[in-house]
Parts: sequence; structure tokens; C-alpha cells
Amino acid sequence: MTTNPTNFAEFWDFYVSEHSLPLTRLLHFVGTSLGIVLLVWFVWSGRWYYFPAFFVVGYAFAWFAHFVVEKNKPASFRFPLWSFISDFKMMWYMITGRMGREVARVLKEN
Repeated sequence: MTTNPTNFAEFWDFYVSEHSLPLTRLLHFVGTSLGIVLLVWFVWSGRWYYFPAFFVVGYAFAWFAHFVVEKNKPASFRFPLWSFISDFKMMWYMITGRMGREVARVLKEN
């Protein structure tokens, strides 16, 4: 695994290694879920100007997880788009029960 990925597949393995602890993944899931709920509510209620709160809530949980739980720097600092996409991929893997196997695969390869 590389710390300087040049494509999404390489980035995904890096991302997974940076989210190896279950609490980190749970905090990401909670933050992103709350952010989505806020986004939907803001759009539905016509308060679209609160849109940035979606990012603030989502990233607050994620950054707390990285700085306090995982003790690493969030990948979103260097790779914001790939990180954003990977948050949703990770959520899907968590919902479908595949994230644990994915973490094991990545950590085994290192």
C-alpha cells in the first residue's frame, strides 16, 4: 500500500488502513449519516443556505475520530474528493457487512 496513491484503487487501500479501528468507522458513519439528514432537511425546508452544515457535521465526527481515536491525520486534508467518495463506500461496506473483511485484507497485505 502506498501513502501517495495515484488512482482510486490505491487510495482505497490507504483509506481503509487509516480507518482500521471500529470506533473510527462508527464515528464516520454517524457523522456522515447526520450530515445527510441535515442536508435533506435543509433542502426540504427551503433553508438551502445552511448547506455547509452538512460538511461541518460530517467532518467534525470524522476528524475527531482521526485525531483522538485513530491518532492519524485525516486523508481528506490531502485527497478531499477521494475521501468524500470513500466515506460513502465505507458506509456501504459497513451496511452490507463487508468492511471488517476489507480491513483484514488491507492490513494483511501490509
